[in-house]
Amino acid sequence: MTTQGKFLVGVALMIAAVGYLMYTGIRETSTYYLTLEEFLPQKDALANTGVRVAGRVKSGSIDWNPKNLKLNFTMIGLDQNGQPVTTPGRGLAVHYQGVLPDMFAEGRDVIVEGEYTPGADTLHATTVMTSCPSKYEAELDEANANSQSQPSAFTAQPASPS
Repeated sequence: MTTQGKFLVGVALMIAAVGYLMYTGIRETSTYYLTLEEFLPQKDALANTGVRVAGRVKSGSIDWNPKNLKLNFTMIGLDQNGQPVTTPGRGLAVHYQGVLPDMFAEGRDVIVEGEYTPGADTLHATTVMTSCPSKYEAELDEANANSQSQPSAFTAQPASPS
């Protein structure tokens, strides 16, 4: 085989290796999540497998022990309008051991990754992620509306006749 042929085979192998690494990296990190309302009907089929479930932290359900980093809370679902579903029995107990996320609080939207245990009816979380509250957008819009109605120091004003 010529030197040019060896070079082309080497380049082809490198391209194939990089392509394989990209494929496996994307496949492992592209895990979608289920909403709690999607998860509950199929929870037995998803038992003892890794899942991601999105919901909201139920008010009054947080039990946090900072000494041993154990967190227990109940996650509730959201309806089509983003309002909490308060039907009894429509929540999911979550157990997590680790560092508490900074923005974790009652009423906060969370995505929990872990394994569902059907006997205990509990999701044993390995990761708890909080999402940013969307109410900041509305306040920002109101602030922008107020700032547009009031003249700024940098807005050119007509000179008053003296």
